[in-house]
Amino acid sequence: MELLPDFWKEDYWLPPGVTWRDMEQLRDSNRPRPQDLLIALPLALGFVALRYMFERFVAPPMARCLGVKNRLQVTAAPSPKLESFYTQRSRQPSQSEIVSLMLLCGKTQRQIETWFRRRRNQDRPCQTKKFGEAAWRFFFYLTAFMAGLSCLVDKPWFWDLRECWRQYPLQPMEGAHYWYYMLELGFYGSLLLRISVDVKRKDFKEQVIHHLATIFLLSFSYCANYIRIGTLVMLLHDSSDILLESAKMFNYGAGWRKSCDTLFVVFAVVFLVTRLVIFPSKIIHTTLVLSMEVFEPFAGYYFFNILLMVLQALHIFWAGLILRMVYKFLKGKLEKDERSDEESEVEEEEEDKGGEENKDQGGDCYWEKSKDSLNSKLSMLTNSCVLNNLANHRSSVVDRMRKAQ
Repeated sequence: MELLPDFWKEDYWLPPGVTWRDMEQLRDSNRPRPQDLLIALPLALGFVALRYMFERFVAPPMARCLGVKNRLQVTAAPSPKLESFYTQRSRQPSQSEIVSLMLLCGKTQRQIETWFRRRRNQDRPCQTKKFGEAAWRFFFYLTAFMAGLSCLVDKPWFWDLRECWRQYPLQPMEGAHYWYYMLELGFYGSLLLRISVDVKRKDFKEQVIHHLATIFLLSFSYCANYIRIGTLVMLLHDSSDILLESAKMFNYGAGWRKSCDTLFVVFAVVFLVTRLVIFPSKIIHTTLVLSMEVFEPFAGYYFFNILLMVLQALHIFWAGLILRMVYKFLKGKLEKDERSDEESEVEEEEEDKGGEENKDQGGDCYWEKSKDSLNSKLSMLTNSCVLNNLANHRSSVVDRMRKAQ
């Protein structure tokens, strides 16, 4: 606070008439201090290391038990010119760029398109990587939810939201709530550190906004002693995230379709109820309306509620994706997550395209194989016709001999 006195003005962080000296009435162990947030960085790095160990040693046996298998992919043939264009220019060339590449490499349009499709598929994450990411998040959310519920279920503000603001801001903080905050903050920090190497989905930008908003929300609410309402926000979000990640785990496995569908339906119901009903009607109403019964608006009040509104906007966005998935599920057309990685929409089954691709890449070799196959089929057909004619001729001769007798 001494380094940035203007940043830590009471007008920004505390209600009118309350100063940082008033906060000193609480014991150090029961008072949230801004410097406590520094522990979040080593915790984030610790989560990154722990996740690496989990995905390497724990997730693979779990994936085998659930029957997770990686798709067989045909690798793109080495081509320095195409590789240079792919890495430096674009992963999906336009029609004019394809024409230029045809002249540059001496390949046909189909060969260029096939090479880029295969090259993109090489960069797509495998099923085991997706499973490991989902399993890691599942275990954290499950642990955080159970720990958060155990330390909140006997607290008065868990049942009566007005208790969140009683005697605010002079509310003592318990050790369990401190660690609940720091672990959640460290976890979301680790997600932000790894976001460039994690599975990149269609809602990548929304995920970045969500992580940043969550980190700012946790940091501000801790410094301003919004601990009580902050713990409720974290618990509410973890409740549906558990179901989402567990549904993903079963989705990546083989033979677990019914389990995946059941978890998805339960997740959709829990998400829509918690994020679109409870969150705005209880949490946001509490911070916007009920808090005004205790103190007057200040800068931190507006900042905190704006962040909650950002989260609510993201909830509405994701609710739209979920409802679209529910519609496809009811129609029997749900095959993948609406948030699946970006290349999923352009992925094509190599087995279905194998014949056409080999025509271009195999040249005369493919024609020879096709000719041999065609000759063998014609030979079989000819032999069948000859045998049938011989059989018919033999039967007619036998009939004439019988009549002659």
